[in-house]
Amino acid sequence: MSDFDAQEAQASRERQEADPEAEVGGIAADRLRSIIERVERLEEERKALADDIKDIFAEAKSAGFEVKVIKQILRIRKQEPAEVEEQETLLDLYRRALGM
Repeated sequence: MSDFDAQEAQASRERQEADPEAEVGGIAADRLRSIIERVERLEEERKALADDIKDIFAEAKSAGFEVKVIKQILRIRKQEPAEVEEQETLLDLYRRALGM
């Protein structure tokens, strides 16, 4: 970054600190910052939740449960009962067609 760019960036930061409600190029900088920070916090929470879920699956595995089957049950529970029934019917039909 050139000296001019660094000075311009510093001046911009000072203007923002002096008037946080200021709009830059028609954009309310404080509103934009708020939105970005909220998304960042939610992403951190999502990562923490993903880590918790991973720990629960590890616990299930150590207790002798099959994680793949647990995940399949979770997928099924998210579906509508009619949709689950239709898929099970088709699965049964396909198995019989293949002699399974």
